[in-house]
Amino acid sequence: MILPTPPISADPLGQWPIDCAEELRFHLDQVVERLADEFPSFFSRQTLIRTVVDSYRSLGRATIPTYLPVLAHRFARERLRAAAIVKGQIVKDRPEILVACRQNAGRSIAASVLLDHYAKGRVVVGSAGSTPADEIHPEIRTVLAERGLSTEGLFPKPFTDEMVQASDIVITMGCGEACPVFPGKRYLDWEVDDPHGEPLDVVRRIVDDIDGRVRALLTEVLADETLRNARV
Repeated sequence: MILPTPPISADPLGQWPIDCAEELRFHLDQVVERLADEFPSFFSRQTLIRTVVDSYRSLGRATIPTYLPVLAHRFARERLRAAAIVKGQIVKDRPEILVACRQNAGRSIAASVLLDHYAKGRVVVGSAGSTPADEIHPEIRTVLAERGLSTEGLFPKPFTDEMVQASDIVITMGCGEACPVFPGKRYLDWEVDDPHGEPLDVVRRIVDDIDGRVRALLTEVLADETLRNARV
């Protein structure tokens, strides 16, 4: 399931939807201004508003609503950057890897954290889901924390066509049928058990499995043999 884009009632000048509460509009308007500074001349104000409002709505089930404008900013930024890459407005300087599972709360989170850890900035890593959960599964947070790894700043979110199209490698774990296929992309389907609700010893084994797959992939992509036997 790809993130739908619900209609937004904005006028041709790019004003806010008339049904947007004033307090919420204040916070989201700040988001739009920051994004306008980050992507100068790339997108119209109306496009920025549509993307921000749509991102906010798609994350509406988040556990802590107070943080929604912050999360909407991060998600909208990721979507706009992907769109700019697809349009050729941003030139990539590193490989882009997108990891997707159904809920973007367990397997794909673990994989993205491990990819980011081992790559040390040499790849750009994103994660998303076909039917995102409300929050990252606590057992994944616990097992990653045991390894000294943090999920801070990550949150479940849906993937978009642009996010997939902007990636060089797309890893699916249980949601391959929902992921769009674009030419020139490398698709990997990792058959990994779902850790949600499992005891910690089972989750540890699943994360170990993901860890090995991550190191093998990065050894190939980065031509770095030191990663093959590295363990966190």
